[in-house]
Amino acid sequence: MTYSAPAGTRVGHIHLKVSDLDRSIAFYTDVLGFELQQRYGSQAAFLSAGGYHHHIGLNTWESRGGAPAPKGHPGLFHVAFVYPTPADLGRAVGSVLDAGVSLTGAADHGVSQAIYLDDPDGNGIELYWDRPEADWPRDSAGTLAMVNSRLDVAALVRLGAETQAA
Repeated sequence: MTYSAPAGTRVGHIHLKVSDLDRSIAFYTDVLGFELQQRYGSQAAFLSAGGYHHHIGLNTWESRGGAPAPKGHPGLFHVAFVYPTPADLGRAVGSVLDAGVSLTGAADHGVSQAIYLDDPDGNGIELYWDRPEADWPRDSAGTLAMVNSRLDVAALVRLGAETQAA
């Protein structure tokens, strides 16, 4: 018999090794909009959305001044941040683009709309919005049928800007 995690299990936070704590704090606060909750000198910081103790931990304990992990090696592929609405996702993507951060990809997966980018240390990031489960694509047997279709990033950013202005 194998163990099954209970349905209420969730990812509590991520903790990333970074090479420059100040640069990473600036990226996650100024570009992605997370709030600094606590800092441990020049070694670690904890950030969140909405006042939670931390969604993101950053540390330089083993990585201060280090180079990004090489592509093609085991390690973190990306961390994903879920936004409550498409407009919220559009505003976040607008902030990323306004900061001059390049996107590494964008896709409509049927279940979600996703934008991909890297942080200053090359850690992959996915920003996405989940469609309601009732709208998820399914095949004739009712099995989930995710896709990898083109996402209109400009329209998503416009939606975010329009709802912010309203």
